[in-house]
Amino acid sequence: MGDESPDTGTGAGVAPGTGTVDVVALGESMVTFLPTRPGRLADVPSFERGIGGAESNVACVLARAGHSARWVGRVGADGFGDHLVEAITAYGVDTSAVRRDPGRPTGVYFRTAGDRATDAHEVAYYRAGSAASAMTARNTDLAAARSGRVLHLSGITAALSDGCLDLVRELTAPRTGRPLVSFDVNHRPALWRGRPGGPRVLLDLARRADIVFVGDDEARDAWGLRGARAIREALPEPAVLVVKDGGRGAVVFDRNAGAGGPGSGSGAGEGADGTAVFVPAPGVDVVAAVGAGDAFAAGFLSATLRGLPARDRLRHGHLTAAAALTVPGDLAEPPARRLADRLTALDDRAWERLRLGPGWTEADARAAEEVRTP
Repeated sequence: MGDESPDTGTGAGVAPGTGTVDVVALGESMVTFLPTRPGRLADVPSFERGIGGAESNVACVLARAGHSARWVGRVGADGFGDHLVEAITAYGVDTSAVRRDPGRPTGVYFRTAGDRATDAHEVAYYRAGSAASAMTARNTDLAAARSGRVLHLSGITAALSDGCLDLVRELTAPRTGRPLVSFDVNHRPALWRGRPGGPRVLLDLARRADIVFVGDDEARDAWGLRGARAIREALPEPAVLVVKDGGRGAVVFDRNAGAGGPGSGSGAGEGADGTAVFVPAPGVDVVAAVGAGDAFAAGFLSATLRGLPARDRLRHGHLTAAAALTVPGDLAEPPARRLADRLTALDDRAWERLRLGPGWTEADARAAEEVRTP
C-alpha cells in the first residue's frame, strides 16, 4: 500500500494536535526481542519482548523524569502496534497523535545478548515496508508534531524513506513559531543503502536544527571529521552542538552560554562557535550499550528544559546514559531528580571518582555518596 494508506488515531490521551507539552518526539518505534540466554540468534530458543526506538525512547525517559512528552509515529493495525502504543503510554507519554496503518506492519527486531558496542553481537531488523516508513508530511499530524517546547528528531527517520525525509525537512524548515528543534544525527549506514547521499542529507538536516547531538565516531565515519572542533566548524549553525566521545565524555558548544559562568565546567573556552564545555563521563559497569545515546539526549534535554548551565546539562546526560548502560534493554528508569541533582553538584574531583553499576538508580539522594568510588 502506498504512503497515503488509510490510518486511524490511537484514541489514547488528549485529542491530536491539542495541548502544548515539554517535548514532542517523532519517529519509528519497534518491538524488540531480547534473548533469554547468551548465544547466536540461531541458537537462542526464546526471547523476551520489549520496545525500542530512538525518538520514543527519549519521550519515555523524559516522561519518567517528570516532563510532559508526546510521541508522534505510525504503527501497524496489529498486535505489535497495540503493544507499542500501550507500553509507551504506560510510561506517561501522550500517544494520541500516533497513526495506525492497516496495510503495513509494525517494525520488529531481534538482537543477541552481546553488547552492540562490540563485534560480539547480532541484530536482525524487520522494518522494511513498515508502517513508520510510510510517514509523510501529508499523513502526519503536523500540529501535534509542533506542539512541544522542544521537537526531537533523528537521522533514523530521515533514512526510512523519501516520504520520511520530506517530513523531517518540513519539520526542520525555518518558520515563525517553530519549536526548538533537537536533532540526533544517528547515522545508520545500512538504512541509507540504495539511497545515495545519506551523510550529506544528515549534515544539511543538522544545520537546520537548534540542538544537535552527534558522536565523534559517527562524524568521522559519515563526514570524515576528526575532533569536536572540526565538527563544530562543519556545523556552525546550531546554537547548541553536543559531541559525544563514548566513555571519555562529551563537549557542548553553546552560543547562549558565557564562558566562566556558573557550572561552566572543565575545558571551557569562548570562541565564535560558542562556549565549549567538556565533561568527562563517569565510570560505568556496562551491561549493554543499547539505548545509551537516546538516554543521554533525554538527560540533556531535561536539564535544558530546566534552564541548567552547560556543565550540568552534560552531567545529566551522562547520568541518564549510565542508567541505560547498566540494564540489558533499550529503556531504563532514569535516576530520581534529586539523586541526579545531588550527583551533578559534585565537585570535579568527586565526579571523576564516580563509579556506577547495575541498580545505582535505586539509591536515594540522601545516600548518593555511597555510589562514589572510595
